Amino acid sequence: MKVKINRNAAKALKKMLEQEEAQGKMFRVYVTSIHGDHAHYDLMLDTPTDNDVVVKTDKEIDFILEKNNEYLGDVWIQFFHVPKEEWLITNPSKGAHHHHH
Repeated sequence: MKVKINRNAAKALKKMLEQEEAQGKMFRVYVTSIHGDHAHYDLMLDTPTDNDVVVKTDKEIDFILEKNNEYLGDVWIQFFHVPKEEWLITNPSKGAHHHHH
């Protein structure tokens, strides 16, 4: 299992982690719904449980993923400023569908 994030996403997520309500927590990537062969994703602050794995990224941010969820195997988190501020969470190994935030 791995999580990739772009530079803009790393910057935005690190800023969120500095907030008081984020103390002692990490970001969880989770599936909000599944449609046929693809899933929709979201992020929330959380703490890991026994059903989770903590995945490190090359941007010094760790993510919580549910251990046996095949849709979380290869997540890519991006944040764009143009044409508007927007989060994009995809899993390239599970088709080209994605979730805009």
